[in-house]
Amino acid sequence: MKPLVVMKFGGTSVQDDVAIDRTASIVRGRVERGLQPIVVVSAMARVTDQLLAAAAAAGRGDRNGALAITGRLRNRHLETAGRLVTSSPASSQIHHAIDAEFVALDEILRGLAAVGELTPRISDMVVSYGERISSRIVTAAFADRGLDAAHIDARQCIVTDAQYGRAIPQDEHIEQRLHEHVLPLARQAKVCVMGGFIGSTLQGATTTLGRGGSDFTAALVGGGLEADAIEIWTDVNGIMTADPRVCPDALRVKSISFEEAAELAYFGAKVLHPATILPAVKKNIPVLVLNSHNPANEGTRITAVAPHCRSPFKSIAVKKRLTIIDVVAGRMLMSHGYLKAVFEIFDKHKCAVDMVSTSEVSVSLTVDSNERLPEIAADLSQIADVKYEGKKALVCLVGEDIRGHNGIAGRVFSAVRHVNLRMISQGASEINMSFMIEEDDVEEALRSLHAEFFADPDPEIFDVTEAAKSVAGS
Repeated sequence: MKPLVVMKFGGTSVQDDVAIDRTASIVRGRVERGLQPIVVVSAMARVTDQLLAAAAAAGRGDRNGALAITGRLRNRHLETAGRLVTSSPASSQIHHAIDAEFVALDEILRGLAAVGELTPRISDMVVSYGERISSRIVTAAFADRGLDAAHIDARQCIVTDAQYGRAIPQDEHIEQRLHEHVLPLARQAKVCVMGGFIGSTLQGATTTLGRGGSDFTAALVGGGLEADAIEIWTDVNGIMTADPRVCPDALRVKSISFEEAAELAYFGAKVLHPATILPAVKKNIPVLVLNSHNPANEGTRITAVAPHCRSPFKSIAVKKRLTIIDVVAGRMLMSHGYLKAVFEIFDKHKCAVDMVSTSEVSVSLTVDSNERLPEIAADLSQIADVKYEGKKALVCLVGEDIRGHNGIAGRVFSAVRHVNLRMISQGASEINMSFMIEEDDVEEALRSLHAEFFADPDPEIFDVTEAAKSVAGS
């Protein structure tokens, strides 16, 4: 069989007929290079948010408001399909398929409006229609352009637990289903197309992997089939040294390690979903981050071991909307079992902690979810005094062997000496240095750090030619 490549296209890569036509050309290019693509697509841009709004409206009993949203979505999808698929009877078939999906969706919303209670299970069912419909449209568009495409319902393959909204994949079942439903079609040289983000329990209940989960789907498919590569197609040229909206002189990172990319993803880089890397790491499958608007660009290659970089850092990520929780308990901190009691409370509320700092009498923690904060604070107050502050941001500098570079901490803190730092973490990891600041100080801190550490970039790791073109163009 030809080398397998899993290609994930995000919402902006399938947002309309022009984008989907461009995506078809990219996939055709892979076929012409002798590769066997398996395509994973997100919902069309902004559709997921609108489906969530429809579910919320129905949950409030606003049936007409919910159906008005899906009516607009139905028209958008039908119009897009109409511009993409012109041959008969394919045009009639895709229109019928879209109509059938929206009839079923509207029936769910009517029932939800009558009951007036939006459960996580129903929310997952409603929001799943974005990927279910977009994947059908993309399949039909591929076929209309001469690609031998086959639609796969992702729920047949991506088996998860029943943790609705953030379901956990069951790797063994996924691998079995992929070999049963996808591999035979790939061996027939068919381009399989499936929706990302969605899955189902063993009992058949629809689930979702969390926002950004289409990347995760691609990695699960790539890992389950031991693909030769996983390509994440987005609307930027790859992983950048910083957010180019804040730092116009940001550089494309040509090569980075799995470990570094995972750190960046978790600590705020928007290019990848934080969990994307894990299935690829297990099977040592390279991941490429590419730009569907600029397919000739080489993007960023993520591998187990990246080439040595003479610069201490590869990229700076920022995670906003964080809250610092201070837990103060006299001299109980050093008593046996105290820290365990603190973390058991966060575990009880399924709240992940980003950073921890301790002193003799207090523990400071940062969290990125305010949903359960009052309940968490109430439980913590049973064992300590609690206070919390919002609107904080975590700045994370990622690179290789940071501990081995003398004077790095001094350079970092000198660059942001005009900014108040709240919490600092370096010893916990050899590849990242992090600190907390006020959200309002993020842009100034990011520009100062970027100017300090990327003034003389290593051309083996960073694309300095693009930077030169940008300077020339300005």
